[in-house]
Amino acid sequence: MQNIKRNKPNILVTGTPGVGKSLLCVKLAEITGMRWIDVSKVAVENNCLEEFDQEYNCPVLDEDKLMDGLEESMSLGGNIVDYHSCEFFPERWFDIVFVLRVDNTTLFDRLTARGYSGKKLEDNIQCEIFQTILEEARNSYAEEIVHELQSTNAAELESNVQRIYMWVQSWLQTNTDT
Repeated sequence: MQNIKRNKPNILVTGTPGVGKSLLCVKLAEITGMRWIDVSKVAVENNCLEEFDQEYNCPVLDEDKLMDGLEESMSLGGNIVDYHSCEFFPERWFDIVFVLRVDNTTLFDRLTARGYSGKKLEDNIQCEIFQTILEEARNSYAEEIVHELQSTNAAELESNVQRIYMWVQSWLQTNTDT
């Protein structure tokens, strides 16, 4: 498992676009004082993008450049990493992984409100139906650190924030010197 000694944990929050990752991460960062790393934003700010994918209407991530840029921050701990994919992140970076899930009707409404359409919309809905991100997380990280959370409404959001906050508190009690 983890051999790296940090004063605060690193958390990965992942899931299909539209499941509520960013909102959860913002709230979590507020109550824990941890740093929210929006990978998409960091990639743009640090020129970690390659060509533009016309089919999906988005840039392609330069994963190696991004990983090199995040290595120091991740080694320090105290990060909440938010991204819709997870298999390329080093396992050593994370103490826990949360995969947010949502029902397909809610996801469809959220993505169409964002302007998703055509293949991009269909592929993201199928990704959720087939649990692609959940399986990716289960295949990339130790089973005991991967947790699936439902994220359909405000009550589930608040419950998830509290659950993760309690996990952080427990991690701090267990892993920091007193």
